[in-house]
Amino acid sequence: MKKNNIILKYLYRYKWKYFLGIITLFVVDFVNLYIPQFTGEITDGLESKTMNIHGVLLGIGKILIVGAILMIGRFLWRYFIFGSSRAIECEIRNDLFAHLEKLSMSYFNKNKTGDLMSHFTNDLNAVRMSIGPAVITTFDAVIMTLMVLIKMILYVDLRLTVLAVIPLLFIAVGGVYYGKAAEKKFTAKQQAFSDLTDQVQESISGIHVIKAFVQERKELKAFGKANKENKDKNMGVVKLQAVVMPSLDFIIGFSSVITLLYGGYLTIKGDITLGRFIAFNQYIYMLVWPMIAAGDSITFFSQGFASLKRIQNIFDEKPEIFDEDTVKRVEHLEGDIQIKDLCFQYNNDAPKALNNISVHIEKGSSLAILGRTGSGKTTLVNLLLRMYNVEPGQITLDGYDIREIPLKTLRENIAYVPQDNFLFSDTLRNNIAFGAADNDLEMVEQAAKEACIHENIMNFPLKYETVVGERGATLSGGQKQRSSIARAFMKDAPILILDDSLSAVDTNTEERILENLKKNREGKTTIIIAHRISTIQNADRILVLDAGEAAEYGTHEELLKLQGIYARMYEKQQLEKQLEAV
Repeated sequence: MKKNNIILKYLYRYKWKYFLGIITLFVVDFVNLYIPQFTGEITDGLESKTMNIHGVLLGIGKILIVGAILMIGRFLWRYFIFGSSRAIECEIRNDLFAHLEKLSMSYFNKNKTGDLMSHFTNDLNAVRMSIGPAVITTFDAVIMTLMVLIKMILYVDLRLTVLAVIPLLFIAVGGVYYGKAAEKKFTAKQQAFSDLTDQVQESISGIHVIKAFVQERKELKAFGKANKENKDKNMGVVKLQAVVMPSLDFIIGFSSVITLLYGGYLTIKGDITLGRFIAFNQYIYMLVWPMIAAGDSITFFSQGFASLKRIQNIFDEKPEIFDEDTVKRVEHLEGDIQIKDLCFQYNNDAPKALNNISVHIEKGSSLAILGRTGSGKTTLVNLLLRMYNVEPGQITLDGYDIREIPLKTLRENIAYVPQDNFLFSDTLRNNIAFGAADNDLEMVEQAAKEACIHENIMNFPLKYETVVGERGATLSGGQKQRSSIARAFMKDAPILILDDSLSAVDTNTEERILENLKKNREGKTTIIIAHRISTIQNADRILVLDAGEAAEYGTHEELLKLQGIYARMYEKQQLEKQLEAV
């Protein structure tokens, strides 16, 4: 698809509705031309006393019939054209969201949430205006103008028409320059809105940090700066319109003055009748809307084109993680994981996050990963989930290279509890059942019991129908962690990954969860990342990472005998436990 032509495929889907809308619009504009004519005929008939009351009533009847046609026609073209533009806006929004879901993590690391949100609101609204109201204004600016001019020439007078229209030509010439300036200013306006949206989103998301560090004034200044920039860019658009629109009114007014002067002269001379002079004035005012529509259509198209380019840039982004041609037909994984000489760095300028990691996790076994902050633990998990690509042969599951396994199959067979324990603004029941095939309440309760969160939930007034705040803000840290663990338990996948998921629970609760984990995960692969050795000491194998490298590997007893990093961490934590007991 050619750049900036993404809109064409959507317009093609609704081509017949647009066609019917334009036909209806043509009928409306054509019929509308007869109101001034009927008014003029009644005026001339009354002036010359050649029309009786029946003739007047007949003329009024014609006007009423035209009014009824206009009413029905205006409803229909709104239904066809505005309805289609709304439907297209909805489809683009759906497709844009679906495309964002396919994009790799690196894209979201580089682009701010507020900026992406503005594409779904302001930009899509501008695109809708360019394929809805802009169609109407463009049609009226061109077709209605021509029809009115022809009617003015044929029904009234050619000389008067030419003289009255000459000033209006300046509108067409100025519209070209206005369109270029409007597009540039609107692009800047949209970017300023994106920055403002991002500022608000970040501030609200981090409001607890702002309050904790007493940075309200600093954030208010930052918001004020972004808000002023947004206002200035909007004022740039307003100032442009403030110059153009009065100029448009002046030109139209000047044309009306010419009509009154020269038309009145022709009427006095007897070259045109009084009725036709009145009809001509009505036609002139009928030209006012197409002339205004000309400016509006340029504005709509300029703004729509600027927004469409911003949206197109997202659609042009290609996901780094996708099912390649070498993908094989794999529908289920058993959980045998082989990592061989794994090296990874996030970009060429960054140091290696992992270096020469080799480990074999047999089906049904458990691997614990321990290490200081920044040692590469979460990076390893992200690679197992294929959030980032690795070189062929470095990670295999059940003998399949990870890049040969369909993404859907890979992630369906892994239950994952992330560090940040993200919960949606939804009920606890739906949050726990998020990755499962259904949200059967009995299964949800069983998963919650295994994660030791059931009792807490039953104490809530609405129990499992309790709606948690954004990102689970209404729950404690431990409750969020256990809710996320329950979600993973309910998925019941062959592979379970817990990324530092027990740090916010007390030791007694931790022991209960680990006991449930051992009982219910028998025969399934489990990977546990933790900082507390009490969490991982019963794992089949323990991998100690240090600066992205495998420093130590073995069982709890084997690592203690090495008297290395693991042994020192164990001794330190044992000492801390003893001090707490004193």
